[in-house]
Amino acid sequence: MSTPRRPPRRSGPPDRRRRPGPPPTAHPITARSVALEALVAVDGGARANVVVPQLLDRGELDARDRSLVTELVYGTCRMRRACDWLVDKYVTTRTDPAVRAALRLGAYQLAYLRIPSHAAVSATVGEVSGPGRAVVNAVLRRLAAQLDSGPPRWPDPATELSYPDWLVTRLAADLGPEPARAALETMNRPAEATERPDGYIQDLASQLVAAHVGAAPGQRILDLCAAPGGKATALAGAGPALVVAADNDPRRARVIATNADRLEQANVATVVADGREPAWRPASFDRVLVDAPCSGLGVLRRRPDARWRVQPGDVPRLAELQRRLLDAAVPLVRPGGTLVYSVCTLTLAETAAVDRWLAAAYPELQALPPPAAPFRPAGRGGLLLPQAAGTDGMFALALRVPAR
Repeated sequence: MSTPRRPPRRSGPPDRRRRPGPPPTAHPITARSVALEALVAVDGGARANVVVPQLLDRGELDARDRSLVTELVYGTCRMRRACDWLVDKYVTTRTDPAVRAALRLGAYQLAYLRIPSHAAVSATVGEVSGPGRAVVNAVLRRLAAQLDSGPPRWPDPATELSYPDWLVTRLAADLGPEPARAALETMNRPAEATERPDGYIQDLASQLVAAHVGAAPGQRILDLCAAPGGKATALAGAGPALVVAADNDPRRARVIATNADRLEQANVATVVADGREPAWRPASFDRVLVDAPCSGLGVLRRRPDARWRVQPGDVPRLAELQRRLLDAAVPLVRPGGTLVYSVCTLTLAETAAVDRWLAAAYPELQALPPPAAPFRPAGRGGLLLPQAAGTDGMFALALRVPAR
């Protein structure tokens, strides 16, 4: 019987297990990495004005970088079409959402922020991993060289201004070509924060609409579509009057209540109610404000990605909703009281055309003087274009119910 042979002994030092080294260093959080994360989320359906605050609430950036994130995300969302046109002439392969977001982000910095080419390209490329990194590097370097040689020659105004074709065509027809272009250019610039005396941040256009309602002490006022509560709280502070702030979405109604509580306004009563089928008795209110859901084409500077969500068919659909809300609101105004209709959009179908419908459907309603400048006449009401005073675009119309 043979004996098994032992394997030969290894020469040299004994085998030792490799000790684990320090963990790999995590990629540092930067303004551009957060901006790219937000842009990918927006491309997937998130809203920029929701996802950006959520990401910034993680507290990983200082104040300067937080401001840069907002500028990068909002600006890139606004100028998405223009940025795509700038880079697509150099893109030869399909791009995934992360690469596309990086290309847009780099193009925005190069074309609109005028960040030095080497800084914009290297900082953006540094946030891209995988095979897409080479694509982003090559495309942005070629774009930088092109922009250094002169401004781009845009194929059409919609691409240059970075809006959908239908929107540019629609506003040109409704406002006139020159006012429409000026409005679109203004809405490509960041919105400035305007603070009311009570500390609430609210655009001046919305403040002017609330003032046009004409609240007085002791009145009962209904804000039929009140969320998030800016106009309702403005009305509550002007008087003071009792303000019933209604919204059909419980979550949005809670936002109204939170804002009223923060302002210590006990005279705001928040209710969940469908404005199309109000539960109040006829002639219950001295003033009724119908700040109706609309296409929002007057507030695109503060909702940078909304221009890509709104579709042509939304305008007539929303105009029908606006008429239904007004049908429900008219009976709620007491004799001698006032109905105010407002929308934060610029389309004829949702502004002067709704006024024409009101004149035909309720000829007994008496038009009150339209809001003064910077509003301009529109039907019996007033239209505030964004370029007139650097505000949101807004329409307002006040009608009086005859006294018996």
